[in-house]
Amino acid sequence: MGYALITGASEGIGKELARCAARDGYDLILAARSKDKLDAVGAALSAEFGVASVTIVADLSTPDAAANLWEAATGIGEIEVLVNNAGLGANGPFAQTDWQRELDTINVNMVALTDLMKRAVQDMLARGQGKIMNVASTAGFLPGPKMAVYHASKAYVLFLSEAVAEELSGSRVLVSALCPGATKTDFFEGADMKNVRLTNMGLMASAEDVAVAGWRAMKAGQHVKVPGAMNKIFAFLPRLLPRRVIAWTTKQFYARKD
Repeated sequence: MGYALITGASEGIGKELARCAARDGYDLILAARSKDKLDAVGAALSAEFGVASVTIVADLSTPDAAANLWEAATGIGEIEVLVNNAGLGANGPFAQTDWQRELDTINVNMVALTDLMKRAVQDMLARGQGKIMNVASTAGFLPGPKMAVYHASKAYVLFLSEAVAEELSGSRVLVSALCPGATKTDFFEGADMKNVRLTNMGLMASAEDVAVAGWRAMKAGQHVKVPGAMNKIFAFLPRLLPRRVIAWTTKQFYARKD
């Protein structure tokens, strides 16, 4: 087997997806901003599964970061699996959230993801096979007051993934969008969401369960995977209710607890 390139691999869903790849025998190229965390994850997975692991420090919010990451990764070996997991978000009213954080969110969630995906599709088509997983979110199905840019970015990821997956039908290059709901990761702390209703409802899935479900769906050629019964309901609701009602409901989940 060749390499699995996984972004945002230092913790959470990305770390668990790296475990899935290692369990299947893929050598690993792990990318994130934290070298110490990446090295620890890589060393642990190499020891447990006997695979090679290379870590690349990359801040995908910066210009040319995705291009540089792809060049470095393909210089190591053939990328048979690309997992676009790195993601950012910010909680708060659109008029008040920090613009740099929102710009970083756009660059990581959309620009870098698209750049890496395009390069991977081109290489994989030339070789005749490959797999790509883009980590979207149930947020991609819903407008998200208090997290407007994040929801919009995940809708982009979802629709892009579905469109390209359909374009590639009949080839051996597979594209899958993983759409988890709230998951127990450090994302919520980074997005200033520790005190919102959503994170205090006891509904969050484990990163391991989400990763395993997404990995299986990708291998099976499933274009979109929404793990968890409650998440499937949330993803389906926009087909049943007026969009204004959906937007109001989502806003309640992101309200801060008194």
